[in-house]
Amino acid sequence: MTKPIPPLDLSWLLLESPAGTTHVGAMLLFKKPARRDPVAEIVQAYRECTPTPPFNYVPELLVRGAPHFREVSSWDPHYHIEHLALPAGASYDDLLRLVADLHEPQLDRHRPLFRCWVIDGVPDDRFAIYTKTHHSIIDGESGLKRLYAGLSTTNRRVILKPAFALDVPPPEPHPPTPLTEKIADSIRGTVTEFVALNQVAAGALRKVFAGLVGSHLEGSLPFAAQHAPTNAPLEIGRRFATLTLPLTEMREIGHHFGATLNDVAVSVIDGGLHAYLRGTDREFAHPFIAMCPVSLRDADDTAIGTRVSAIFVRLGEPRASMPERIHQVVDSVATAKKEVGAMSKEAAMTYAVGLVALAGLGATTHLDRIARPACNLVISNVTGAEETRYLNGARLLGIYPVSALAASIGLNATLASYHDSMNFGFIANAAAIDDPTHLADLTLRAYQELKQAAGTRPAPRRVSS
Repeated sequence: MTKPIPPLDLSWLLLESPAGTTHVGAMLLFKKPARRDPVAEIVQAYRECTPTPPFNYVPELLVRGAPHFREVSSWDPHYHIEHLALPAGASYDDLLRLVADLHEPQLDRHRPLFRCWVIDGVPDDRFAIYTKTHHSIIDGESGLKRLYAGLSTTNRRVILKPAFALDVPPPEPHPPTPLTEKIADSIRGTVTEFVALNQVAAGALRKVFAGLVGSHLEGSLPFAAQHAPTNAPLEIGRRFATLTLPLTEMREIGHHFGATLNDVAVSVIDGGLHAYLRGTDREFAHPFIAMCPVSLRDADDTAIGTRVSAIFVRLGEPRASMPERIHQVVDSVATAKKEVGAMSKEAAMTYAVGLVALAGLGATTHLDRIARPACNLVISNVTGAEETRYLNGARLLGIYPVSALAASIGLNATLASYHDSMNFGFIANAAAIDDPTHLADLTLRAYQELKQAAGTRPAPRRVSS
């Protein structure tokens, strides 16, 4: 059975290179139950599962007509589900280095587009699961939902089907469509795409003209960023770090400044990154522009593939205080959201496809080294879960996203809420950010400054060794 590859999903395949991989992943950290080791049972149970769509898809781009996914029935459980262990005396930082190493290589396109590693030997009687999946078959929002769906809400000895083996609800049967109705649907679809392209092109032309005459640009600002150290050419090497902040306290801080939870996260990452570059004698004299993906899924949308658009947000001034910075971020995010929010879903998807294609073209031709980059970094916020989750009796401590790096954008900070915490995953191009753990520490320091300005009291915490 084959399935056509939609334009945005196809762009993730065409954009990819050995140094600019387009898979997304996550590190799940668990606490073992007392007096029992659940790891071997988890590995065995996962290997006995069978991948379901889209985790049994193999892409075929130059075979028999238009690019398509082909479903396969065979898979190698020991390749797709690996069991590793850190050496005795290893630290949490050793786990982060291992995850970064596992995240580096491209997925093999001749096999189903996912892999999973169960990692034992994490200090303090913990273990981790790192999993990665190609962005062409899943987005962050739906991917995280699947990961949570594969976990139990009870601490009993239960192993549910993992994300790659969850049952997909069958499509509702439809009566045969008359030929005249098919033709009418095709015409409507063509008109909708034309209107969407017109919406996007008109907005882009206005931005280009405003930039040429020296106007101050507002709204979503793709390809308006100055070159930053984070835009160094991508190398294969990756670095990974995590950060955990208290969710309720973040909401209180946001309320104090008239900001959303996401505004708080964006502001502290912005402040931390400016401080990191100053500390490495690479101070950036301009506001960063961050790409912030926007999910286009409804609450009950379980469609396979990626359904996202993006806003490109001007962040705070380089030397702004944290209270000043968050106000600048709030204004920029609101303006960008208003612009993209005025688009239809079709236009927003077209907007994303066009931008990904342009970014990919710039990276492939190296024009991005002389022209303006699409943005300086990516900051993404994916919906998490409120209930505590378990796997074979082991309590989930946190899920830390490990996202994609492509098109000379060398830093991605993705966050996901879980229970009472907000978990950040920083994935970086090693040529641009050599020590993301220090970046996470400086982000924490920026958070503490913002917390102090808001007058809140409880102390944040960071996952560490």
